[in-house]
Amino acid sequence: MRELTFVRTGRLQWVERPAPTLRASSDALVRPFVASRCDGDTLPLHRPVSRPMQAGLKLGLIDPVIGHIAGPQPFQGPFGIGHECVAQVIATGSDVTNLAVGDVVVVPWALSCGTCPRCRQGLTAKCSTMSASSPGKVLAAFGFGPQCGAWGGMVTDTLRIPNADHMLVRLPAGVDPIRVAAASDNLSDAWRTVVPALEQRPGGQVLVLGGGAKSIGLYAAGLAVAHGAEVDYTDDDHDRLAIAAGFGARVHAVSKRGSANGQSGYDVVVEAASSARGLREGLRALAPGGVCVGTGYYVRTNTKLPVMNMYATSATLQVGVSHVRPVLPELLDFIARTGFEAERVTTLLADWDDAPAAYQERTTKVVLHRTPLNLN
Repeated sequence: MRELTFVRTGRLQWVERPAPTLRASSDALVRPFVASRCDGDTLPLHRPVSRPMQAGLKLGLIDPVIGHIAGPQPFQGPFGIGHECVAQVIATGSDVTNLAVGDVVVVPWALSCGTCPRCRQGLTAKCSTMSASSPGKVLAAFGFGPQCGAWGGMVTDTLRIPNADHMLVRLPAGVDPIRVAAASDNLSDAWRTVVPALEQRPGGQVLVLGGGAKSIGLYAAGLAVAHGAEVDYTDDDHDRLAIAAGFGARVHAVSKRGSANGQSGYDVVVEAASSARGLREGLRALAPGGVCVGTGYYVRTNTKLPVMNMYATSATLQVGVSHVRPVLPELLDFIARTGFEAERVTTLLADWDDAPAAYQERTTKVVLHRTPLNLN
């Protein structure tokens, strides 16, 4: 079977590898037919970061946890890339009872069991069972290379899914798979940045600092508007500003990513500029009791925060990997009920066979698609 493989910065190619098989009675095999590029994948695609990050780890300039997540040689190819997909179930183990061949499902980016204490707390990206199955690793995930396990990338012909009854979430009837192409990660990540906080602050004021986690910021702006919030969105890219305005956000062009444009008094700030400056400005822009959610990679060991300002406003800062599986049912139900047009964020819809070139395009959100199989 074919797998889209990151070779090095500027080079992707199809590579043949053995197709996975069912290994346990709780496994399923799925065939991805819609795949979306995560914002984080653009880091090694567009910039030669592996050697600088290796040097940063050795010099103590980059937090050593990066080495635990991505290995001592972060983002060094070759590895199967991609961790957002919608797929069809093509085979199930004997103990799989909630799924049938032909079901269309969202596959979360991180592997989880659903029963360990961390999973029961909603921390599925930190599942202790799946981490324990790969000694020395802190994440079990698709599309990040061998440090996160031998699961491969999602732009491929077949994936093996352990704990399939728990892992896979069936797409509601009538929902276009292309609409939820990013539900495996970025769309769900955006959901967690705004929806839980707005449930506690109905009609709140939201600021989204865009430009780094490009699609997450746009999804967050759209979801916040759809949940009744007044939203300001900042970015230095006019195309993204137009998408945010199309969702109903007030948009503000800024010269550099992460600028709050001197605004303050927000109940929720989404730091999607992916910068330490963005964190600082986002925290200072909060109203008393406000929440700032960081969505980027803050890799330096000396990231500075305005702690006294946080103290004065009783601010909350949330950063961390996205725990997708717990939010997927609510997110997909919301989209099925409301028709939320998440596909507005897609800036390139490309044929599956064109993945090696399309996946590298310098654009906000790439979605690949091919014809699903007739399995009924």
